[in-house]
Amino acid sequence: MIATEPAELFREYRKGIEHKERIGLYETVRQNENFYLGKQWEGVNAPDLDKPVFNVLGRVLSYFLATIVSDDVAAQVSLFDGKPDEREQIALEVVSQQFAKIMEQDGTKAKNRLIVRNAAVDGDGFLYAWFDPEEATGQEARGQIKTEVIENTDCYFGNTQRGDIQSQPWVAVVSRLLPDSARRLAPDEETAAAIVPDGDGRPGREDEDEERVTVLTKFWKVRTGGETRVFCTRCTETAVLKPPFDTGLTRYPLAGMSWQPVKDCCHGRAAISGLIPNQIFINKLMAMCMEHAKRMAFPKIVYSRAAFPNGWDNRVGVAVAANGNLADAVTARTATAEMPAQVMTLIDKVIGYTKDLMGASDAALGNVRPDNTSAIIAVQKASSVPLELQRMAFYQFVEDTVRIFLDMMRAHYGTRRVLYQDGGGEKRELDFDFSLLGEMCLQLNVDVGASTYWSELMQVQTVDNLFARGIITDPVTYLESIPDGYIRNKAGLIAALKQGREGQAGERGAP
Repeated sequence: MIATEPAELFREYRKGIEHKERIGLYETVRQNENFYLGKQWEGVNAPDLDKPVFNVLGRVLSYFLATIVSDDVAAQVSLFDGKPDEREQIALEVVSQQFAKIMEQDGTKAKNRLIVRNAAVDGDGFLYAWFDPEEATGQEARGQIKTEVIENTDCYFGNTQRGDIQSQPWVAVVSRLLPDSARRLAPDEETAAAIVPDGDGRPGREDEDEERVTVLTKFWKVRTGGETRVFCTRCTETAVLKPPFDTGLTRYPLAGMSWQPVKDCCHGRAAISGLIPNQIFINKLMAMCMEHAKRMAFPKIVYSRAAFPNGWDNRVGVAVAANGNLADAVTARTATAEMPAQVMTLIDKVIGYTKDLMGASDAALGNVRPDNTSAIIAVQKASSVPLELQRMAFYQFVEDTVRIFLDMMRAHYGTRRVLYQDGGGEKRELDFDFSLLGEMCLQLNVDVGASTYWSELMQVQTVDNLFARGIITDPVTYLESIPDGYIRNKAGLIAALKQGREGQAGERGAP
């Protein structure tokens, strides 16, 4: 039985906190965030010791993130089987346009980079999507899909031993809102008056600058008559903001990726987990080397106190008083103790081994002289191979996000005015009923990859090369292959070529 009352929901919430605390998630996230940001001496009580930071982990993680999200991601929608008819082709084109529009208006691509960053540093990255019915669209139909990046400490699952979100019995998203913001979500004034600030209850969150309210949003699936629907409820500990209702969706509006999946756990392992002791060792040894240099690098003056009653003075040009025979008033400098070279060698080896174990070589990071460019490029490509698993996980995350967008379009968009391109290349308006996507959802094949594979500029260059080499000989085929916007009056040129071709055919057929 799915719990829907506030008391039951918060009981599940506290059990989720206990589970995350038991697996050490809160402490892991706190420590990993500090080390990634360079705060690597937290809690060390050594006021007289310099605390240098040689952030090896941060440098390698920056390389990881840049490698995975260096190209924008595009989604291509097609049918699994068969060739689409005219109606299906229009639907596919409209859906692709809407995906691009959502990602552009909502800044989804920038949020994707943050998702990968959270996965690398914290272990998981999650994106929560919802439909804002009040958002203006420039036409009579209102409403737009929006997204928000969610921390892994704010996501709770019904089955903590499964990493697949869509197979969970329920999922819950936790928000800490200001009291006024939470009250605006209330359906009436009586409910708003019952909303009061509460404590967070999670480790490390006890000291908050402002009073806040914990808001739980829970989703679960109900299967009736062979159809699965997602239900939702939202509440605080003292008030129900939204009683259980049918969202109209068939998928949870939550997508996520883990950097390294952990068996029998809903949370993944971060890229730097387990290598923090290496970073601590590097910082400690460098701090001791600096301390040795401060104390031993400069020689000390040794003098006779009896010969120099006023002490020694190192200032330039200052006279020094001496007693007795000046020949006896000798001074000496102590020999400096050099630091063993093995110390710096050990530091270099630890840094090198740490980078190698993380899969980041000097060539990949650009720390080599470009004497042999081809070899460097080959090494860089080879060094990025271990990241293919994370790249595939990121592509799967984007595909899951696109499917959620598609589900929301079907459920909430209704009929909207859209543009599509007809067979002659003309742009035409159409009132498209997005509820028809329900009949096509199971037939859609969402392909995700670096957008350069489908970039318009790349397509233009490829078509130009094919035409120049004589592989494409028909001018109409050439023009139809060029993306819209690159040739002025493209549709008119195609129509003129077709008309001229028909005229020539008519002349040849005349007696």
